[in-house]
Amino acid sequence: MKYSKSIFLCLFFLLMQKDFAQEKPFVSQVWVSDNGNGTYTNPIIHADYSDPDVVRVGDDFYMTASSFNAIPGLPILHSKDLVNWKIISYALAKQIPTETFDKVQHGNGVWAPSINFHNNEFYIYYPDPDFGIYMIKAKKAEGPWSEPIMVKAGKGLIDPSPLWDTDGKAYLAHAFAGSRAKIKTLLVVCSMNLEGTIASNDAVMIIDGHEDEGTIEGPKFYKRNNYYYIFAPAGGVATGWQTVLRSKNVFGPYEKRKVLEEGKSKINGPHQGAWVQTQTGEDWFIHFQDRGAYGRIAHLQPMKWENDWPVMGVDVDKNGIGEPVATFKKPNVGKTYPIETPADSDEFNTPKLGLQWQWQANDQSNWGFPTSLGYFNLYCLPAPKEAKGIFDLPNMLLQKFPAEEFTATAKLTFNSRIDGESTGLMIMGLDYSCLSLKSDNGKLYLNQKNGAFDKVISETETAPVAITNKTVYLRVKVKKGAICSFFYSLDDKNYQSIGKDFTAKEGKWIGAKMGFFALSPKVTNDSGNVAIDWFRITK
Repeated sequence: MKYSKSIFLCLFFLLMQKDFAQEKPFVSQVWVSDNGNGTYTNPIIHADYSDPDVVRVGDDFYMTASSFNAIPGLPILHSKDLVNWKIISYALAKQIPTETFDKVQHGNGVWAPSINFHNNEFYIYYPDPDFGIYMIKAKKAEGPWSEPIMVKAGKGLIDPSPLWDTDGKAYLAHAFAGSRAKIKTLLVVCSMNLEGTIASNDAVMIIDGHEDEGTIEGPKFYKRNNYYYIFAPAGGVATGWQTVLRSKNVFGPYEKRKVLEEGKSKINGPHQGAWVQTQTGEDWFIHFQDRGAYGRIAHLQPMKWENDWPVMGVDVDKNGIGEPVATFKKPNVGKTYPIETPADSDEFNTPKLGLQWQWQANDQSNWGFPTSLGYFNLYCLPAPKEAKGIFDLPNMLLQKFPAEEFTATAKLTFNSRIDGESTGLMIMGLDYSCLSLKSDNGKLYLNQKNGAFDKVISETETAPVAITNKTVYLRVKVKKGAICSFFYSLDDKNYQSIGKDFTAKEGKWIGAKMGFFALSPKVTNDSGNVAIDWFRITK
């Protein structure tokens, strides 16, 4: 059979267009830090990337952050200019011990990590406050990452940061969680073997912060000009400041200085993050700001050195302590790069789950599947016996809030097979609210279900509305103050309000999340499912 040259050319250009579309940077409709004129506006990421740490390798910057009980964990983000970021992978496919993290563990799991590049390998040290400090490593930031190695066992050991010294010796700084260790507000340094796999039992306390630091934690360990530096947040998550310690001796004594505070800015608690230097020699500091239901969002501050002390932000009142900037000139990295943001919307058009999605526990093989047909299949499964309502469902598919104000709309088809199965669109935190689509005697009904967590779970729901089509569009509009209004439609044109406004609340150490649940009332040998066609974030 013969084909014309024009047909081959058409096929070629179609393939080229497809590849171009796949490579085109994602740009959110609701928050973009890059102003397009050589400046940026904070936050650089308006999403819950708590306790960020950043490392530069060549012309590339890589960020990781706390992920607590969410899986996959330890997100890896990539940037060329410290302003435009993309999620490229996760370093932790499952949390160990699996018998613990196969169940929902709100607030437990991966606390503040550090990411380093040493001997041509990436290292991430992360703490689990109930077990100890782990290390994983990889040749490439995208992975594959090694299995976790326990470097230092013990309850309440948190916020690890390694340092490989110029003489080849290795050290580890870390803090303590009072809830487990029964001590807090102090930092220690211990030695490690050269491989960074075993921490010695020779820890030396380098600061007791009880006198004037309030709470001190989250150390990041550096060396510059023969000084050892420990950058550490102090004063509390939502109200504190950035303290820096320095010494000519790795075990101290250390002198200290406050280098960044809220001041007259609107950025509360500016602290806990990473010093990073561009390839052109500029210094920058990335930190978080606790915004309650919106989580701990990422900011970028200019930084310079004066008399071997870091100066962060802008010292507006000339008191020697910097304050955060709202808008500033972008870092000089030698080139200009396209605007890009972490993904939020998802068309589910590829047979791979988007990197913005996480589960509430170690994912299992029967929870759901991407397809090559343009949707994600999420299966209705019974809640674990110990679950306290929807709050403890492990198979909830969730992502972070991407901005202060936004609209999230989902198209889904409910293929129920058993009476009592339910699915819907969820806003998840310590308080939660969802649009719940439920099958009852062969018919479908929609209502708003609210829940509150205060030692026990209490749930309420509105009167059900009959739905005549198993394909439905569910929508939530989030306004300032994290106030959520819910709507539904059968044609994606005419939306009806349902229920009452709900004020989203943060989760355990995390911001509120949004996404999907699918629940069965009993154990069976078959399950219904919800086919999620798309999920779109718009203004």
